[in-house]
Amino acid sequence: MSLAQEWESLKTLPKKDIKPPPEIGAKAPTHPDLILPTDKPTIIAFLRHCGCPFAEKTFKALTKLSNDYKSINFIAVSHSSSEATERWVVKVGGNWDVNVIIDEERDLYALFGLGMSTTWHLLSPVALYNTLQLGKKENIWNRPTESGSRWQTAGAFAIDENGFVRWRHIAARSDDLSNWDAAVQSVGVTPKPKPPPPVLTHGFL
Repeated sequence: MSLAQEWESLKTLPKKDIKPPPEIGAKAPTHPDLILPTDKPTIIAFLRHCGCPFAEKTFKALTKLSNDYKSINFIAVSHSSSEATERWVVKVGGNWDVNVIIDEERDLYALFGLGMSTTWHLLSPVALYNTLQLGKKENIWNRPTESGSRWQTAGAFAIDENGFVRWRHIAARSDDLSNWDAAVQSVGVTPKPKPPPPVLTHGFL
């Protein structure tokens, strides 16, 4: 990927009319590009740019959740281009049962209160440290950024089948990931137990 494209991802984007994030218990915002089912709840994640390791971890978590919880509708919103998002989704393992919505103009982001972040949000020492740890522990590293902005804030929401927000998470930093068990539980579904960590015996797993 060219340096010009990487530089483009650091440019300040045009200002949007950012609405306040919907409160828990309030009706979720409506938009023609966001059609929610009325027979099951929805968990929706707004991603940072395609190429961000934390966007990748979020998306991989959604794909697993979509397999584990068939009674929930899962949506990922990307502000990278349709072509870049499609290539990225394939590279990170496919979308499984996650519906991917392209929002290049960031209208849905703005509707849900997700605007531009600060330098601290993007480059805090904690975020940079966790970026390195994510790569070392899970082999999830930065990928080339074809489109999208590194300044876009991420977030996630759980919405029940009646259209009410039951849980939300607005990322405080670029590395601030959602608690998906809390999201699932908020819409009346019992989270599945996590498998125990492997036991180290005589120096071997």
